[in-house]
Amino acid sequence: MAVNPIQLQKFLRGVDYPADKDTLVERARANGADDRVLDTLRRLRADSFNSPNDVSEVLGSER
Repeated sequence: MAVNPIQLQKFLRGVDYPADKDTLVERARANGADDRVLDTLRRLRADSFNSPNDVSEVLGSER
């Protein structure tokens, strides 16, 4: 089952952008994300993100 982009953004609340992938994973973990969400973030093809929209765009392009 794919990760819902809206739910993903809830797990990323508090991220200061620009942010790298490791920062996203750590913030999501701190906000209670499960392993499926964390694995999805680790697999994103981009390494740096300038905004929440960047994360959503990369996630959408990998579906």
